[in-house]
Amino acid sequence: MTISLSNPEALPKVDFFRQVATATGSKLVFMAGQVAWDAGGTFDDVAKLTTYIVDWKLDKAPMLKEARDRAAAKLGVTMLAPGTLVGVASLYTPDILVEVEAIAVID
Repeated sequence: MTISLSNPEALPKVDFFRQVATATGSKLVFMAGQVAWDAGGTFDDVAKLTTYIVDWKLDKAPMLKEARDRAAAKLGVTMLAPGTLVGVASLYTPDILVEVEAIAVID
């Protein structure tokens, strides 16, 4: 595996993702959220996710967790890669409410 996920002792422990991804592969793949294509890897190759959510408020956190768990179950994966959540005013078109970017490392 080219990605090692960890929670260093000096950082707060977070149950639903890991704070650090260490990559040892040779090919970085940057994927935009609205593009669906095969980059030759799997979810295990994902080093970092960035999620953009329109009109984000903390009270939406339970819905986000439910959606994330449902997606992980459907894909048969465990989503533990480090991630960043960014609240935005809007995305490309008004009907898009969530966009996810991924950075993967492939040997």
